[in-house]
Amino acid sequence: MSDELSLSCPSHDSLLAVARRAADNATTIIRTQRETHSVSVSLKGDRNLVTTADIAAEKAIIETIQSHFPHHTILAEETAQTLPPNAYGRGPVWVIDPIDGTTNYAHGHYQVGVSIGFTWNGIAEVGVVAAPFLHEIFHATRGGGAFLHEKRIAASTTNLLSDALLTTGFPYRRENAANISHRMERLLARCRDIRRLGAASLDLCWVACGRLDGYYEECLQPWDCVAGGLIAREAGATIAHFNYDNELQKMTKDYPGDLYVDNIVVANPALMSEFLSVLNASGR
Repeated sequence: MSDELSLSCPSHDSLLAVARRAADNATTIIRTQRETHSVSVSLKGDRNLVTTADIAAEKAIIETIQSHFPHHTILAEETAQTLPPNAYGRGPVWVIDPIDGTTNYAHGHYQVGVSIGFTWNGIAEVGVVAAPFLHEIFHATRGGGAFLHEKRIAASTTNLLSDALLTTGFPYRRENAANISHRMERLLARCRDIRRLGAASLDLCWVACGRLDGYYEECLQPWDCVAGGLIAREAGATIAHFNYDNELQKMTKDYPGDLYVDNIVVANPALMSEFLSVLNASGR
C-alpha cells in the first residue's frame, strides 16, 4: 500500500524532502516575479492583499506535493476550502501559506516567508519555512530538532520579561484595536522592546533561533503557524494561548490539535508564565 493511503504517517525524511523541494520551487517564483516587476496586486478583503506570486507559488507547492502524495489533503491560504475544520484532524494534511507577509512582499520588503507544514491526525510532523529574500530556510521534524539550513537552533534562555525582545502582528480587522493597544501598552511597560515584522512564520522561526524571545498574535489561521510552530517547539520554545476578549479572535476554535492557533503565545518555558500573565491582565 502506498504511503499516502497507509495507516501510518509517511517517513519524516520523505515528507521533509518534498516540503523543501516545494519551498524551493515557490521561492524561485516569488523572487522572479519581484525581480522582473511582474507582480500584480489585488484586494481579497479589507486591507488584505493577494498577488499573482501568491497564486503561482501556491500552485507550484501543491503540484510538487501532489506529485509525491496525490491523496493527501491540502489546506492552503489561497485555495478555497470545502471541508469542515474538524476534517483536518484526520490523516495526512499539508498546511500551506505560499507567501506569509504578502503586504511586505507587495511593498518591496524582505520579511517574507514560505510556510509548509504537514500534520498527521492534527499533530504537526514536519515544518519548513523559507525566507526567499533573506536566503534562509528553517525546518523541523517532530522529535528531530529544529534547524536553520543544516545547523541546529535553540530558543533563547531569557527568563525575565524585562530582558525580552518580543514581536507581534495585527489583524486586518480593527474592531478589537483598543484591546490590542492595551496589551501592547502593558508589555511595553515590562519588556525590553517590541518588534512588528509582518510575517508570522518568520516571527516563530526567529523565536526558535533566539533572535526574538517571545511572540504573540491574534486572528491567525493554521497556515500562518503550523510549520513555524513546530520549528519553535523543536527548538525548545513552548506554545500557549492568551485569553479571548473578543469573538473575532475565535478564528480557529474548531480546528484540531496543532491547527488551533487562536491568540498564540510562543516563548521559552522560563519566560512563558510572566509573558502570559501580562497578556491576560485586565486594563492597561
